[in-house]
Amino acid sequence: MNSEPGLIAPDRVRKIIHVDMDAFYASVEQRDNPELRGKPVAVGGSEARGVVAAASYEARTYGVHSAMPSVTAKRKCPDLIFVKPRFDVYKFVSGQIREIFAEYTPLIEPLSLDEAYLDVTENLMGIEIATEIAREIRAKIKAATGLNASAGISYNKFLAKMASDLNKPNGQAVLTPKVGPRFVETLSVKKFHGVGPATAEKMHRLGIQTGADLKERDLQFLIYHFGKSGPYFYGIARGIDERRVRPDRVRKSIGAEDTFAEDIHSFEPALEGLRPLVAKVWRYCDTHNIRAKTVTLKVKYSDFNQITRAKTADKPAASATEIENIVTVLLGPVFPAQKGIRLLGVTLSSLEQAAEGPTDDLQFALPLA
Repeated sequence: MNSEPGLIAPDRVRKIIHVDMDAFYASVEQRDNPELRGKPVAVGGSEARGVVAAASYEARTYGVHSAMPSVTAKRKCPDLIFVKPRFDVYKFVSGQIREIFAEYTPLIEPLSLDEAYLDVTENLMGIEIATEIAREIRAKIKAATGLNASAGISYNKFLAKMASDLNKPNGQAVLTPKVGPRFVETLSVKKFHGVGPATAEKMHRLGIQTGADLKERDLQFLIYHFGKSGPYFYGIARGIDERRVRPDRVRKSIGAEDTFAEDIHSFEPALEGLRPLVAKVWRYCDTHNIRAKTVTLKVKYSDFNQITRAKTADKPAASATEIENIVTVLLGPVFPAQKGIRLLGVTLSSLEQAAEGPTDDLQFALPLA
């Protein structure tokens, strides 16, 4: 057995855990305010404007979810309670959780404040069974924070991520090498981690509905249609994902996009569609103390042709308002549009660490037309 965590024999099956806190922001608010417990709660936004940053499970039963405009969320759930986010608290709790992870392995790859990958193949506790480690971690998180966590355990990151959703909330699931490939075959591609709405729609047009359909396509076909993502899709269709858990993972860009139910033909509806996307990328920046100098607008038309427009500033954007202002400038020349717009996206790049911590005001209260 190797003495150093992370140096595993080539023929040894990895043990990866994906830990995902259950409705993290909303659960923290319900924990700290007993009057919110058992009630539908939305963190961020307000009844009249903004977007939802997170929704409690009670709110989710009404169809409320993150990045949804507040007016839509309120329409779906008239009794929805809006709560101002407290990122200083969320970051503190996230730090408590991270300390628990570190008791078991140094190989921790955070994805956000509320989820992370852990490689426990060689772990500090010497525990052979990864499901036991996941159970212990979840129990310690509950004891330390009063919050519930779910976990997925598998032999690679993709399947661990998929498994963590299987028994939510407050549960865990394991996908073994024997079960993993069969599980992928039965799954709809739109549920695959790494396959967004636009990619799923493209797969559907190519006759790919399930993992089994994806597995039938050869590597050349997938590279032709999906470019550099082709090899990744080829692998996960077979339950293969060789990506390592990377504690030093550095994000090069932050993006969000949305495919609309109906094509957009004018400026104001396009800007309205972009505002939740701006809020989403800003949320990542604000929670991770990151700022961006480059803002890129993506426009995909009804015929699937697409364009991008970018602006790089001398100084990083310091608020969601600044990002929206840049997006507005980039969007202007797109109109009048010669054809309908089916998808819009916002990407931030040229990232750098912010000098100060997150602002108290999340800036989720962006005006909606």
